[in-house]
Amino acid sequence: MDRGDYILLKILRYDATEPTVEPHFESYRVRIIPGLTILTILLRIRDEIDGTLAFRSSCRSAVCGSCAMVINGKIDLSCRVQAASFGTNTIILEPLPNLRVIKDLVVDMTPFWNMYEKVKPFLIRKSPGPDKELPQSDEERKRIDQYANCILCACCYGACPVLARNPDYVGPAALAKLERFVLDSRDDRPASFIENVNDDRGVWGCDMILRCIDACPKDVRPPDSIVGLRKQLLKLRIKKLFRKKGQE
Repeated sequence: MDRGDYILLKILRYDATEPTVEPHFESYRVRIIPGLTILTILLRIRDEIDGTLAFRSSCRSAVCGSCAMVINGKIDLSCRVQAASFGTNTIILEPLPNLRVIKDLVVDMTPFWNMYEKVKPFLIRKSPGPDKELPQSDEERKRIDQYANCILCACCYGACPVLARNPDYVGPAALAKLERFVLDSRDDRPASFIENVNDDRGVWGCDMILRCIDACPKDVRPPDSIVGLRKQLLKLRIKKLFRKKGQE
């Protein structure tokens, strides 16, 4: 796009406080220049054209994850997607799937956070606290780097086809965070802790369609964590069988 080009932004509008008004698209024609992100354009629309438009944003640097949405059919962070990258003058914006719409592009993240809380996403320590920090080797750190990169944007949650049919599914982000702490050399949670996700609402509910990988802006690859947790559950099962057999 050249300086002075116009872009037509079609945004799905809906307000949960006005249920009689059906969801509908509203169009905004905005002059842009190369380099502008979708979020920058949204901010311009809200500030200069339509102050009623609702969306979330914070860091504008692809760190906080708050501006996730569907952009021309693909889930991404609006702060890192440039309008000119699509090669078209029409861009369609929709809210994240699998979450209730509060208003326009703002969704209710409560189910996402509830599932995240279930896996206890923090270090669990039973050993006496050290006088200084808990050291980690480079190798130990590398085991969790991938999952520590998660910014909790819920892009994977919105992309997950399992959640579309089963809202009780824990979801890819929560399972990735669980693996992050299970693999952490500083964490003291018992090996049996992962039994909490040993069902169809946990690791066995994933269809391995891998849409979460495509949606993740930080290359976390949640299916890798799900496979890792499945392997650990199978190892626990085998140990229990041998232990039971040895007691007979």
